[in-house]
Amino acid sequence: MYNLFYRMEANKVCCYAHPDAPLIEDYRAGDQICSDCGLVVGDRVIDVGSEWRTFSNEKSGTDPSRVGGPENPLLNGSDLSTVIGPGRGDASFDDFGVSKYQNRRTMSSSDRALINAFREINGMADRINLAKTIVDRANNLFKQVHDGKNLKGRSNDAISSACLYIACRQEGVPRTFKEICAVSKVSKKEIGRCFKLILKALETSVDLITTGDFMSRFCSNLCMQSFILQFMSLLTFVFV
Repeated sequence: MYNLFYRMEANKVCCYAHPDAPLIEDYRAGDQICSDCGLVVGDRVIDVGSEWRTFSNEKSGTDPSRVGGPENPLLNGSDLSTVIGPGRGDASFDDFGVSKYQNRRTMSSSDRALINAFREINGMADRINLAKTIVDRANNLFKQVHDGKNLKGRSNDAISSACLYIACRQEGVPRTFKEICAVSKVSKKEIGRCFKLILKALETSVDLITTGDFMSRFCSNLCMQSFILQFMSLLTFVFV
């Protein structure tokens, strides 16, 4: 069924004249615009991203930010919560001077463990300059392990390190156990144990590591010229 502006197809908003044309989102106005004819097919679009400016680091002690961080689909409840600001004026307090409206921390222990693990994975990735795609994959792996309760008794730090190691190998940029251990809080032996348990629990696999996977990165760190890298790659192909 058509109407004047748009039609819905399987919960998809599209232009009635150009249903296959991609839509352009105007975040300032909150509109969705057809890229072919310029028709506004949707308005009052909600931006679920974080606010463009943060005030949390200012010295005033108050945070006038109107929104929180971006929603996280890996957390239960999509990481949505409401925070009541500090009360001002007589209407905010009772006869005994106690605030009438107070925040209640309703975050579950499961979400708290996930948030701490995601923060640990992000910190380790920052220290060894890993891309965000690797961090996202590691977060997804930890979420699967956490929901399946497959590694009971193992520390979350060891599981996080193993998930980051697996994510690096699955994304085609492998790191050694020694490199992951250098930015982790657990031993190399514990990371290796969790690595094997996660592969078995999730029924996944990783590609075998070859010397060529590390050669280009090591040569770059040593500031070697490109012809040396090509010669070493040829030697690897011949002797391996």
